[in-house]
Amino acid sequence: MTFIHTLKRFLREEEGATAIEYGLIAALVSVAAIAALEAMGTSLVSIFGVVDSELQNAATSASGTGGTGGTTTTN
Repeated sequence: MTFIHTLKRFLREEEGATAIEYGLIAALVSVAAIAALEAMGTSLVSIFGVVDSELQNAATSASGTGGTGGTTTTN
């Protein structure tokens, strides 16, 4: 097998190009996912902050009324 024949066969082969294309697609999807999560990150933090505040207010008002904390007692 000559060098020229080996070079021609190497240039015709497409398996490496397909793998590179899949790698580029995976990289592009990863960048898009990271960008989307980054954009949603601040809104998710603010939503969970509101939920945290409301739960703390509810717990404070429930404990301030002399409740039993959700348990019932029998006399």
